[in-house]
Amino acid sequence: MNQLYSRQKILDRIARVKENLIDPAELNYIQEDIYKPVVPDALTCFKQELEAISGQCVLCGNEEDMCAKLATLMQTKGLPVLFSRDATIVDKLRRYHVPVETDESKFNDMPAGVTACEYLVTRTGSAVVTSSGGSGRQMHVFPPVHIILASVDQLVDYLEDALVAVRQKYENDLPSVITVVTGPSRTADIEKTLVLGAHGPKELIIFVQQYRNS
Repeated sequence: MNQLYSRQKILDRIARVKENLIDPAELNYIQEDIYKPVVPDALTCFKQELEAISGQCVLCGNEEDMCAKLATLMQTKGLPVLFSRDATIVDKLRRYHVPVETDESKFNDMPAGVTACEYLVTRTGSAVVTSSGGSGRQMHVFPPVHIILASVDQLVDYLEDALVAVRQKYENDLPSVITVVTGPSRTADIEKTLVLGAHGPKELIIFVQQYRNS
């Protein structure tokens, strides 16, 4: 939908309401197609959207391939070790001999942190994370490099789908924090110059596993 056309259409309807030319009930847009379609497929769309906002998406085969690509990334970026509070992730990385640190005394000096996520939002390239599980709140905002390990079955088309799914998953025991991470931290407060990493991770890298282990 053309944005300029849509804006003018809304303004025209508001003007007509003010002139008492139409019933305000006609301003129900819920049936109109206001979302961009997910094309050509969910995984490709997610990858394109994430990379368009300065994030990185690494597509992996199974769990072993994910850990191999994670080790390659560490070598490329000169990361000696990863930090994680998630016991499931720690076990997985150690199983494939990926160096991982869990000592809380090393928290402030971590070069990169690894967490899981709840869902991946295809159309915005976002990750929905919560304080539930071992990672807590800090791991999504503190590491200079934030690495998320996810799988293709966590993809949902739109943000509202993710929020509905979170509510269904936790019912009346929602996590204390639900956060939508869309690319690396950024700000343009000073002279409208975009700066990455001003208020959180400078890099966001999401590994997406496409197939279950055999």
